[in-house]
Amino acid sequence: EVLLRMHSVGICGSDVHYWQHGRIGDFVVKDPMVLGHEAAGTVVKVGSGVTHLKPGDRVAIEPGVPREMDEFCKTGRYNLSPTIFFCATPPDDGNLCRYYKHSASYCYKLPDNVTFEEGALIEPLSVGIHACKRAGVTLGSKVFVSGSGPIGLVNVLVAKMMGAAAVVITDLSASRLQKAKEVGADFTIQVKNETPQEVASKVESLLGCMPEITVECTGVQACIQAGIYATRSGGTLVLVGLGPDMVTVPIVNAAVREVDIRGIFRYCNTWPVAIALLASKRINVKPLVTHRFPLEKALEAFETTKRGEGVKVMLKCDPTDHNP
Repeated sequence: EVLLRMHSVGICGSDVHYWQHGRIGDFVVKDPMVLGHEAAGTVVKVGSGVTHLKPGDRVAIEPGVPREMDEFCKTGRYNLSPTIFFCATPPDDGNLCRYYKHSASYCYKLPDNVTFEEGALIEPLSVGIHACKRAGVTLGSKVFVSGSGPIGLVNVLVAKMMGAAAVVITDLSASRLQKAKEVGADFTIQVKNETPQEVASKVESLLGCMPEITVECTGVQACIQAGIYATRSGGTLVLVGLGPDMVTVPIVNAAVREVDIRGIFRYCNTWPVAIALLASKRINVKPLVTHRFPLEKALEAFETTKRGEGVKVMLKCDPTDHNP
């Protein structure tokens, strides 16, 4: 294990949801819990067996750490391990604090040209990497991303990086769609009160064809329905956003057109990839951060996120650091 002095911690929708509702699905907050799972900091102390890190190293933290070498770990899909530790998922504490202890194998050294803030953004970026891999995005893909929050935006970034020829994105908010344009979306659709079928046909007319891949980042029933209608026959719909337990969807439409519906659960094996992309400047996540608060103003930061202002709100946990 290593002890870290935390530096930058992003606020996620799930953090806000636990704070507001005390549960997400089967994960229920029963005792006081520290939030935060998008984080980077500096190594202060290392355990006796740790060789790849030393005090002073700047690291990004992968929040999910398997507790046992089960069949999922053996096959490299450790994110599916039922006993995994995960920051800020009850009952496991997160890392929104000054000092934090974490498994050394899940702390990744940041190169000098990657900032702490970029290091913290590897967590949401990883969701995009994992989703686009599961979707099979490749050279020339046409992609429909549903929802332009932080996760929709990282999926735009990654899809373009992986060779998507055209990406269309939808949202209710014009300002969020403007941000999507900034990070590389080719087309945007501001949804008002269209039916799912109408949204699907708008996607098709903008792309000039139906997309082979849809990445659904809202979890809203109507959006999942639009995702099924929009996806080309033989294509893939990846469900990233989580809404209610039960949703009504045109499953027969998907079945008879051989549209594959895939889920994702967090990510695995993404930190080294993300660090390589950031270090080589192949991907720019900096525009995602719109607000910064010191740790003392955490409540204000959470309120800002809850109101849906900006994109990514970042907390600064190190009072000695005066850089933006």
